[in-house]
Amino acid sequence: MKPVIALTKGRLEKQFLTFFASQGYDIEPLVEKGRKLRVKTEQFEFIFAKGVDVTTYVQYGIADLGIVGGDILAEFQPDVYDLFPLPFGQCHMAVAKEKGKDWPDQKKTMASKYTNITKAFFKAKGESVDIIKLEGSVELAPILGLADGIVDIVETGTTLKENGLIVDEEFLYFSARLIANRSSLKIKREQLRTIIDSLKQKEAL
Repeated sequence: MKPVIALTKGRLEKQFLTFFASQGYDIEPLVEKGRKLRVKTEQFEFIFAKGVDVTTYVQYGIADLGIVGGDILAEFQPDVYDLFPLPFGQCHMAVAKEKGKDWPDQKKTMASKYTNITKAFFKAKGESVDIIKLEGSVELAPILGLADGIVDIVETGTTLKENGLIVDEEFLYFSARLIANRSSLKIKREQLRTIIDSLKQKEAL
């Protein structure tokens, strides 16, 4: 059977395909896939999913390898083998609030999709905060008065600026990561060696 690789849909998918092509692989079937979520090439089978689902497919052996953001690994801590960073997908976590507004004197309320990261960050600072979990557009929370600020992943900061938010603190710097199913690394070691070695040639510093 061909090795199965799970890709995070969207931004990381496009960046991976550019990188993959630079390693000499044919990406045409992947670029021209339309809405297909499963594509077979001459050498591999690819499945396309949301980041956290990529880790689930890899953890349970549906996929042998996965391309996922380091933020997903930090937040959900899946039982997968984290092989190494890749030279794309650079981003970081940030605490942000509305421009011109001060933090409240009392306990802060923070909105985030990354509740575990948020909790750990403020605990390390010795600060107790209330955390509201949101799945998307967390920038709305302070604007609409739901929270005093947010903790979110930031790549360029454009979305924050366009919504009147400023970064108060930056922490946890990430890139895309290559992950593997633990059993696959043992059972399919020879099959996976070539692809792992080729991706590692340009490993992120």
